[in-house]
Amino acid sequence: MEEATNEKAKMPLVGMTLAGLQDVVASLGMPRFTAKQLAEWIYVHRATSFDVMNNISKANRARLQESFTLGLEPPVKEQRSVDGTAKYLFDVGDGQAVESVMIPDDDRATLCISSQKGCRMNCYFCMTGKQGFHGHLTANQIINQVLSVPESSQLTNVVFMGMGEPMDNLDAVMQAIEVMTAPWGLAWSPKRITVSSIGKLRELQRLVEETHVHIAISVHSPYHSERAGIMPVENAYPIHKVMQMLSHYDFAHQRRLSVEYIMFNGLNDDLEHAQALEALLDGQPIRVNLIRFHAIPGVKLQTSNEQRMTAFRDYLNSRGIICTIRRSRGEDIFAACGMLAGKNKNQK
Repeated sequence: MEEATNEKAKMPLVGMTLAGLQDVVASLGMPRFTAKQLAEWIYVHRATSFDVMNNISKANRARLQESFTLGLEPPVKEQRSVDGTAKYLFDVGDGQAVESVMIPDDDRATLCISSQKGCRMNCYFCMTGKQGFHGHLTANQIINQVLSVPESSQLTNVVFMGMGEPMDNLDAVMQAIEVMTAPWGLAWSPKRITVSSIGKLRELQRLVEETHVHIAISVHSPYHSERAGIMPVENAYPIHKVMQMLSHYDFAHQRRLSVEYIMFNGLNDDLEHAQALEALLDGQPIRVNLIRFHAIPGVKLQTSNEQRMTAFRDYLNSRGIICTIRRSRGEDIFAACGMLAGKNKNQK
């Protein structure tokens, strides 16, 4: 038990940038090039032990193991949906857990990852928001989700659409993106990564300017008062200001800007809302994803019906706006949009 406790107290290497690994080896008096060897073992070869790092001397491996841990933690629970979607629960300490969702789709395997323990945005329709905020995830805990799911080597895409608001934990999210896209890391194209946000302006602007990942904005209503009623963040970051800021950047080529729009029956699913959403987008090259609302306890909203969703989609498409209805996945295991809760280990 004492050995396991000491192991958890050691600083994890997974999630570190090359610069961070260089600081590690310097602190132990090792050659600078050892950092690149470590990065290759961790991110390319996916090493699960220092013992396999055979181009690092045995003495240096022992010194690394004495002060550091790789920091790979497998999920503590797995659930499988009838549609093939898998949900994984990760222990993130302090009695808290977060969830990740792997969505298979023909030749694609998309992992939806979390960035926070809970969330403080308190969106009315979101299960994560109902549990409150319990802290930020570290870059180690974010990257660990990518490296530790059973399908890790088959992943084609990662979306930051799990628990938490990525812009509320931007430093860790940016570090994780660097690990995923850098040539010394996973070496992914940034086009394989999508980051979702409710629209914290300063942080969102930094993400747009310092990375090339796809951006998805949670809108859910084009009207200020209505959006504020279901998304309190609208009072601090009005959606029209968010879209205005984004209009200054180029999303007309390979980089994609999309809007997430959950459809609520009788609230935001009529043609008047479709026209107002069209006006909000103001001719920008933006894709719209319509999402069925998934009922959660204590929320008196219902999902829009197929007819209204189709009419909404068809109107936007007729106006030159690419709009699709996203297929729900994993609802039977509470893995669909807005349903992640990450119950702690003492809860069922």
